[in-house]
Amino acid sequence: MDRYQRQHAWLGFPLAVVYKFFDDRGPYLASMVTYYGFISLFPLTLLFFTALGFFLEANPDLQQQLVQSAVGDLPAIGPELQRNVSELRGSGTRLVLSVIGALYGGLGAMQAAQAGFNHIYGIPRNEQPNPVRSRLRSLGLLVMLGGAVLLSAAATAFVTFAHQLTGRSGPGLQLLGYLLTFAVNAALFTAAMQLLTARTLLLRQVIAGGLIGASFWMVLQTAGARYVATRLGHASALYGTFGLVLTALAWIYLQALVLMLCAELNMIANFRLWPRALLAPFTDDVDLTDADRRIYTALAAAQRFKGFQTVRVDFDRRDEP
Repeated sequence: MDRYQRQHAWLGFPLAVVYKFFDDRGPYLASMVTYYGFISLFPLTLLFFTALGFFLEANPDLQQQLVQSAVGDLPAIGPELQRNVSELRGSGTRLVLSVIGALYGGLGAMQAAQAGFNHIYGIPRNEQPNPVRSRLRSLGLLVMLGGAVLLSAAATAFVTFAHQLTGRSGPGLQLLGYLLTFAVNAALFTAAMQLLTARTLLLRQVIAGGLIGASFWMVLQTAGARYVATRLGHASALYGTFGLVLTALAWIYLQALVLMLCAELNMIANFRLWPRALLAPFTDDVDLTDADRRIYTALAAAQRFKGFQTVRVDFDRRDEP
């Protein structure tokens, strides 16, 4: 089996992606993004609704369309967020607290994502951005994310406007809406793949992960949202409250997992870090491949804190006489 997967890329490549994902503790990296993302979810939603109410006060119909489009990305919890946030928009104190909470959670999520990507790409600690530069980059990423949400909502509003203008609704308009949303998501994921790491990456080196990430996002938006909404719809009031919280956590965690997996995919493809030894994660008694050695070397070298440090990695080849 090991020999077969080493000789066939269709099996060896995805296996290498999964192995490196767990070598890098991918689930843990995704959980850190989830923690800060969950903290920022409510205050960011409040800021978004408040901004729409301020700038689109004269156009309540468009405001409602943008709100429904934005919360539509959140299965089952979107309407609940909209209902609760609508009751809080009148308080200036709550708005200020929401700004602070949004900055804390949003910047924390971007910082955690940067740390995860730098770890995945094996960037030594001394070559990563300093705390000030990394937070400035996180702020820019947060603004970019907000812009992508607005563009996605605008695409949905455009399709709705086209339907109202023509008086027709069919698969053509629905397909147009999906294509516009996919284009926005693909651009967002691709830009994130480039900006979340300190390594300079070309567009061709990240486009595959961006397209796959956008595709997974669309699948989660459609199939996942319907499944979650159906399951929570039959819950009791008490269970539904806990269910909404768990749904929000699970939803953000799934997005973070997709983001980290797409980064791993780009890393494996660009630096040809496959095939891997089939039993490498389970035992030391294994014949490592060149990709195994390069990955384990990068994991050790990434712990360098200072430029005047030298990290050397040697392998004991037990199979040699």
